[in-house]
Amino acid sequence: MKNFTNYLGLPSEVKFCKECVISNQRPNSELEFKNDESKKKSTIYFDENGVCSACHYSKIKNKIDWKEREKKLKVLCDKFRTNNENYDCLVPGSGGKDSAYTAHILKYKYNMNPLTVTWAPHLYTQIGWENFTNWSHVGGFDNILFTPNGKLHRYLTRIAFFNLLHPFQPFIIGQKMIGPKMALKYNIKLIFYGENQAEYGNDLADNEVPSFKKKFYTFENLDELYFGGENLRSIIDTTNFTLKDFNPYLPIYSEGLNLEDLNYHYLGYYLNWDPQECFYYASEHTGFRANSERTEGTYSKYASIDDKVDNFHYYTSLIKFGLGRASYDASQEIRNKKITRDEGVALVKKFDHEFPKKYFKNFLEYININEKEFFDTVDKFRSPHLWKKKNNEWILKTSL
Repeated sequence: MKNFTNYLGLPSEVKFCKECVISNQRPNSELEFKNDESKKKSTIYFDENGVCSACHYSKIKNKIDWKEREKKLKVLCDKFRTNNENYDCLVPGSGGKDSAYTAHILKYKYNMNPLTVTWAPHLYTQIGWENFTNWSHVGGFDNILFTPNGKLHRYLTRIAFFNLLHPFQPFIIGQKMIGPKMALKYNIKLIFYGENQAEYGNDLADNEVPSFKKKFYTFENLDELYFGGENLRSIIDTTNFTLKDFNPYLPIYSEGLNLEDLNYHYLGYYLNWDPQECFYYASEHTGFRANSERTEGTYSKYASIDDKVDNFHYYTSLIKFGLGRASYDASQEIRNKKITRDEGVALVKKFDHEFPKKYFKNFLEYININEKEFFDTVDKFRSPHLWKKKNNEWILKTSL
């Protein structure tokens, strides 16, 4: 593991929002492509009253003229709707509640013909596979399921775990790349995503525009690309993998491609985004089903349930940032007035530290490690400003 300075460069003093349950340790979700985890800074802003930027935006949302925003959506759809059999837009997603909602409402309310594209999970759960197939069979969509080279993906997940304690990084990279790559192949000019991550605490100014910077998907120098904390050239030089094996993960090059023709838009800019309402909508229209049991680490049953590795994404977030799955879920639902802050605090205290044991064996086998290697690696990433040992157990120094 690399020797990090100040353990990821997070703020030394832990502060919790006075309105939700998020802390100032929340990382910037836009930095998944950065090669050095130590440069991952907390971007969530707290005002002088101790209220986070995500909670501020929830108040801004209440003042937005959503009817006027919807008019803009209709204008956008009219601009890109074709008069032939071609696809009008592309919707990347898994068939979970958010992508199911996005694709369905675009097709059946706004008369768009979307192509849906899925970057396959590491290891499908049973409910995840059922929801994915229902997305197409019940919802009625064409879909491309892209499954990357399993040998390479397992390798990248393994080194991302050891180097960054971020086993989900290779999936996130592929998930980001597959949309624009398929759009170019099918000559689709418009790509729709769900909500802007700025809604959860990134730069609030990002919420003022419906799209994001195209250069996010381009990279001109392969020598500066890193995967799992290791340089791409170094991986190729020391393994049997070739540059061609990395094709699905590599950024799009501008040479010979009409990148400027691609338009990336957040549906959440035009329609008032509420994850729980997306769940209800997807359940009614696309056959989406919640899990039969509560997800480990939280109290919900319907969010991020398609991948057996997903639980370890949230568990490693707890280790690195002191924020587990219940913290993210509760903060979101407090802002959307589904629960109170007191309820959120109680849920975080009850579930946030729960270890995801259900798929633990599957995860160990997937990246070919044993339990000792797992916990030894996890403990190396416990920042002293967050964690301390008491009675031979790790506890957070500062909690709600």
